[in-house]
Amino acid sequence: MSETVRARAIAEVALMAGVIIVLGLVPPLYVLGLPVPITAQTLGVMLAGAVLGARRGGLAALVVLVLCAASLPVMVGGSGGVGVLLGPTGGYALGFVPGAVVTGLAARRALRLPPRTRGVGLVGACLLGGVLVVYALGIPWTAAVTGLPLRTAALGALVFVPGDLLKAVLAGMAALLVHRQVHVEQMRELVLDDEARPRA
Repeated sequence: MSETVRARAIAEVALMAGVIIVLGLVPPLYVLGLPVPITAQTLGVMLAGAVLGARRGGLAALVVLVLCAASLPVMVGGSGGVGVLLGPTGGYALGFVPGAVVTGLAARRALRLPPRTRGVGLVGACLLGGVLVVYALGIPWTAAVTGLPLRTAALGALVFVPGDLLKAVLAGMAALLVHRQVHVEQMRELVLDDEARPRA
């Protein structure tokens, strides 16, 4: 990997980590007295995987968790610290990394689909990684920490589903636009390189 490519990858990871953090600053919404709020932060996790791919998307999410563990206010509502990761919402937060990785892996497959179905594929990738994987860690964690029955914690999580479906659609469509633009730029560079070559 050249220095230019490495620097670009680091910048992309840092930028996406910043997006996840900024989305965490959106005020959380607590519904029906549940210990886990509705937040916009998982939208950033979906974007990380769908736009940057499994490796860099996972790294962006990991950066956020490391900063949180260092007590920086990078989580929902400007919270931070190990206590956040060990609290009722900790499982959802720890699900950021595998969620972004799975989203990235699924998004890679989605981008191989015919153009007309790529958007649907990317939305599906966001649902798989950004919703199912995050829930798979978050729900049992909430049940364990709060002492709630697993069934009760799972039923309580249903209130998040409509918002998470919307976030998956937004992230999938945004990722599709980004990948289209990247493709256009790559094709433009190829044309310019070809025009710059000396003719025999």
